[in-house]
Amino acid sequence: MKFQRLSLDQKIKTLNLDGVFIMSIRYYGYKINLYLLGKDFFEVFINHKRAVIERIQLLDRSHTRFKFYTDQISLLAL
Repeated sequence: MKFQRLSLDQKIKTLNLDGVFIMSIRYYGYKINLYLLGKDFFEVFINHKRAVIERIQLLDRSHTRFKFYTDQISLLAL
């Protein structure tokens, strides 16, 4: 996917312009914002103590963190 090859700054800009914010969760030392871009979900990991976005990655539906989202909303409907 082309998005995965973008720089962090380009990913942030793309999500802000073309993505749809879905929700946020707290996960250990992070606030994670979930975005929908096309048919894919991306997680934006924000270190809230340092007020910096550390990484953006495709949502891994097999990770235990996926349940944090699905406990609150149905991602299958999106």
